[in-house]
Amino acid sequence: MTRHIHVLTGAAAMAALGVLTACGGGSGTTPPPPPPPAHAVTITAGPGPSLTRPALNGAFVTVTVCVPNSSQCVTVPNVLLDTGSSGLRVLSSALGSLPLTNVTSPTDPNTTIAGCVQFVDLSYNWGPIALADLKMAGEVASSVPIQIIASPTMAFPAAPSTCSNGGTAGNSVDSLSANGIIGLSTYIYDCGSACAPGTSSNGGMYYACANGTCQVTTLALANQLQNPVARFATDNNGISITLPSLPDNGLPSATGTLKFGIGTQSDNGLGSAVVQTLNRYGNFTTVFNGVSYSSSFIDSGTNGLFFLDSATTGLPECTLSVGFYCPPTLQSLSATNVGTNNQPKVVNFSVINADNLPAANYIFDDVAGTSSFGGSGTGLPTMYFDWGLPFFFGKTVFVAIEGKTTPGGTGPYWAY
Repeated sequence: MTRHIHVLTGAAAMAALGVLTACGGGSGTTPPPPPPPAHAVTITAGPGPSLTRPALNGAFVTVTVCVPNSSQCVTVPNVLLDTGSSGLRVLSSALGSLPLTNVTSPTDPNTTIAGCVQFVDLSYNWGPIALADLKMAGEVASSVPIQIIASPTMAFPAAPSTCSNGGTAGNSVDSLSANGIIGLSTYIYDCGSACAPGTSSNGGMYYACANGTCQVTTLALANQLQNPVARFATDNNGISITLPSLPDNGLPSATGTLKFGIGTQSDNGLGSAVVQTLNRYGNFTTVFNGVSYSSSFIDSGTNGLFFLDSATTGLPECTLSVGFYCPPTLQSLSATNVGTNNQPKVVNFSVINADNLPAANYIFDDVAGTSSFGGSGTGLPTMYFDWGLPFFFGKTVFVAIEGKTTPGGTGPYWAY
């Protein structure tokens, strides 16, 4: 699981509520854009739904959640688009009274299965697994497992210490800065074989809950959270994300397009995009200043470009926005990403002073910070490149799902 959202702590990140309501708008003379095709949805990059904790570099989509094989549905806006995880995690408050059925133990219908995911920023999501139909544009994933965050059921146990691990619960709109997270990564399952029956590690992501107690358990692949795109009837081999270019000082918000399928329609082909295949951990190599960092990855759920540390880059860290870089002037840098297929691609990027961001803006292509918050206790090395949402601005990025056939070969791969 590779969602690593950092939160700016300086004044730049917490604009006044009046600024939030003033963003956007216009004279009303510009006609609205045409609706996206049946295999695409609109991405809104901006502060998201929280008025007290607006998101920095959040990309959001709308997902319709339904009781399987029924017309009982709830449309959930402001769901964070995360290419670093798989499956839908949605706040119970966003679903209202939608009567979804929880997944239970195959041997005991009174034992409810819960999910736990821990993020590198020390936040976590906890809640039961339920089955739902997911609809986006004209695509449907039928009866897929989702996680309901902060279930209101009084009898449902709180997160055990092995899940919370001293971190902060992402269990509200304000703490999550979203109504949910939809994981559309290169992998189908959020845990896969590491959590499946017959493994000794159990993966640590699923729990069997009964009589107020929850114990780590294995879970069959069919009941694990999974990338809903892989479950679509068509356009199911991957996605593409297109976001506009941004000025150095960012914008209040912008819109883009999430398309389903790669080479399945006349408008979702790879074109000249360079395909970069991945290792079994979903990583490739980034070469920076002549040094190779083989644990690097791309992740739209990360709100900055997080790489290396000040000692290695020479970029000073911020005083207010801890973990971010604050160079005195805008820095123009370059790195080369290389897939396991040895296909290179040069990436030019910039780093701005994160303590001095314009208070009215919420999306930036040049916010960056250190990756050295990883390492001990996170399962990550301390030196890598996390190409977060800023990487996506000004280009189309393709995400090919593992085992799926595409014009660029079999996934998993990234292409851009």
